[in-house]
Amino acid sequence: MNHKGSCLCNEVQFTVEGAFESFFLCHCDHCRKDTGSAHAASLFSTSAKLHWNHGEELIKVFKLPSTRHVKSFCGQCGSALPFADKEAGLLAVPAGSLNSPITIRPNAHIFMASKAEWDKDLGKVPELDGFPQVDKADTP
Repeated sequence: MNHKGSCLCNEVQFTVEGAFESFFLCHCDHCRKDTGSAHAASLFSTSAKLHWNHGEELIKVFKLPSTRHVKSFCGQCGSALPFADKEAGLLAVPAGSLNSPITIRPNAHIFMASKAEWDKDLGKVPELDGFPQVDKADTP
């Protein structure tokens, strides 16, 4: 199976050839910091191959010292991008970077002991299809 993906500005484009074996929602401190969100959503494969179709020269990689945490991103728009860890033989792909549908569901939420304090009972938060209506009197 092939998956196509890109960054937000579409200057970096890639193809992943092969299947994903796992899909984790990681709530660790590092993933929360580098996504600015409650968790990272990453797909993993030990056999899939990553091909950069366009913009490979724009890719930046940050490895957090003394950890296994790596973030690959577009140097132009900052979007998260796949990272092939050749030493570990593992491809990590941010789920949101894919343009093609993902058929695999997340296997688990991981590092729940370090999740954000506000990341509780989010299923009870109202869901909207777009921006909320904001009354100008409600804004500072």
